[in-house]
Amino acid sequence: MPKIVDHDKQRLLVAEAAWRVIRKDGMEQASVRNIAVEAGISAGSMRHYFSTQSELLLYAMNLVSERVSNRITRMSFDASPLENMKLLLLELLPSTDEKMAEMEVWYAFTAKSKTEPALKEHAYKVYDELRHAMATVITYLMDLNLSRTGLDKELEIERLYALVDGLGIHAILRPDQMNTKIMEDILTMHLVTLCRDAE
Repeated sequence: MPKIVDHDKQRLLVAEAAWRVIRKDGMEQASVRNIAVEAGISAGSMRHYFSTQSELLLYAMNLVSERVSNRITRMSFDASPLENMKLLLLELLPSTDEKMAEMEVWYAFTAKSKTEPALKEHAYKVYDELRHAMATVITYLMDLNLSRTGLDKELEIERLYALVDGLGIHAILRPDQMNTKIMEDILTMHLVTLCRDAE
């Protein structure tokens, strides 16, 4: 009887193998052959799951944003407004080993997207979604009348976006210095400065 292969599951396993190759050896080593070896399958059988390397990389890149979105969707948001917003922002930062892996691969993909049109479109889409998350935080504080007087909404969205992006990069480059506790403290401090109690 022929072996039945779950193609969706196999595509996921191949994408996760691509992540491991990228984290271990860098994006330049993420060839079909190297990923196949990491996944424990033959390079020839890869075409059953992905017709091109670009298709594989795009799938693996999309997997990062998909997992982040799924975690945020499952959040209950049953704490105080500031705590809720901090928890939301922490989901976008490498505050666990799993999220560190996602972010390392994401930044590798982002660098690759500068020269890979198929990846660039997805990178722009995700960065727009990230900016929307920042806008949600600022709008939420303003709608609850918690924000300080005269707050420049658009400027604060960009400032929060730059802060979160910077924390993520620092956490990846120097995890010994930028740990989860420091990221939490910085986010808390920043959110407090946005609120009228800080005036």
